[in-house]
Amino acid sequence: MRPASAADAVNEPRGPILQLAGVTKRFGGLVVLDGLSLTLPRGAMQCILGPNGCGKTTLFNVVTGEFAPDGGEVRLGGRNVAGLSPYRISRLGVARKFQVPGVYPELSVAENIEIPLAAGAGRYGPLSLLGYRPDPVRRDRLLDLCGLAGKAGDKVGEIAHGEKQRLEIAMLVARDAELILLDEPTAGMSGAETSAVASLIRRLRDEEGKSILVIEHDMNFVRQLECPIVVMVRGKIVAEGRYEEVSRDPRVIESYLGKRH
Repeated sequence: MRPASAADAVNEPRGPILQLAGVTKRFGGLVVLDGLSLTLPRGAMQCILGPNGCGKTTLFNVVTGEFAPDGGEVRLGGRNVAGLSPYRISRLGVARKFQVPGVYPELSVAENIEIPLAAGAGRYGPLSLLGYRPDPVRRDRLLDLCGLAGKAGDKVGEIAHGEKQRLEIAMLVARDAELILLDEPTAGMSGAETSAVASLIRRLRDEEGKSILVIEHDMNFVRQLECPIVVMVRGKIVAEGRYEEVSRDPRVIESYLGKRH
């Protein structure tokens, strides 16, 4: 039986994993999130598109507790977490990946997986890690998931950029996170690397049952995710649907894709 974890707090079998209702965020006189509402079903994936400055990153910061909203509710598994600290929200099973890989370059690929496995087992800090032995089956499963089983002993500083990105995504899963937030996970990648990351993210949803929100600008990558899309403009959601639907929406064409798309 899997040991109980903080993620169990949002692991209720009923209802969406994330609900934002009328969320507003201001910085002085600037309204960055303007009564935004969004629902992510449990075990689903959505991609958030929008021009620079539309509020996408601020939205992630509100969900993770970096910013407290000025209005509205942020619910994880039905619990209103608006205003909680990032530390507490992380312990509730939320994990975020930034554009730059947050990996340990001097450690091996396998060791990078083992550290968050320990955290997922409820062990935090150096002393609690003493004597801890990670589940080798789970570690090897995650190495296979991110396509790095053949490089388990390699130093992370020596592997390719796209491989680092896939490794960090697998590390979020190793933490036993239920809700995963990915901020432009294919930035700086080749076409082949982008496809590999898209495949990994789809497997997280389909095989691991994770709930995923993705911020992205690469339209080819968005197509490969094969998930619903939310389009933001000036702090509001202006369109929702599959890629084929939103790409034909006049508001999206004008505000984001451009008239020549």
